[in-house]
Amino acid sequence: MLRARVVPCLLVRNGGLVKTRRFGEDKYVGDPINAVRIFNEKEVDELIVADIDATVKGAEPNYTMIESLAAECRMPLCYGGGVTSAEQAKRIMGLGVEKVSISAAAVERPELISEMAEQVGSQSVVVVLDVKKKTLGGHQLRTHNGSRAVKLDPIEFARRAEALGAGEVVINSIDRDGMMDGYDLALAKQVRAAVEVPMTILGGAGSIANMEAAVRALGTVGVAAGSFFVFKGTYRAVLISYLSREQRLALQEQVAA
Repeated sequence: MLRARVVPCLLVRNGGLVKTRRFGEDKYVGDPINAVRIFNEKEVDELIVADIDATVKGAEPNYTMIESLAAECRMPLCYGGGVTSAEQAKRIMGLGVEKVSISAAAVERPELISEMAEQVGSQSVVVVLDVKKKTLGGHQLRTHNGSRAVKLDPIEFARRAEALGAGEVVINSIDRDGMMDGYDLALAKQVRAAVEVPMTILGGAGSIANMEAAVRALGTVGVAAGSFFVFKGTYRAVLISYLSREQRLALQEQVAA
């Protein structure tokens, strides 16, 4: 039986762990390997690691870093950043990663989704949609750390990604990234209604209540967060945390309700 997943999301830049606000205002928060070790101890459901420099710089995935992370990680690991071919995805999977995510490459060449699904299986192909609100209403897809607007409807592209073989869709709200004031549930509901594959929402989680609201509204989904699991208090002191077993069970009960 599927259950709601609670997923920390780690952003990597120049080999270091960073956190952003609305895809800017980078703050260095430590070493990703140390973060993985802490999450191991806390028995995290799943982990997302995204190299936010690779695609912007046109760089290959950092296989050395990926191998180190996968060797340390005791939970399912999803890696994204710089992946532009099915061969790269297969190589990453060979290093011990369970899922490979793509964003800009999927938008620029949607057939890559099918190529990856054929090589590594649909269950390992994750399409990440970075979405920003438009001034006059609605939403637009963006790529390259939010710097490039794409003339595609995110809901329709989510449907297309599923049809091409994506095994999961991640909806990431640029406007809410790092703000810790709740998910964009209106957007998430539209995507949830459009696709049948597993979905994860990211951007805005600042409390367990935000996560509970998401699973009540959306059902069995992944609730991902960055800042919530990295910062503590008004002054955003770095303290890596996770939900207790009791908190996770309570979250699961929101789905049943």
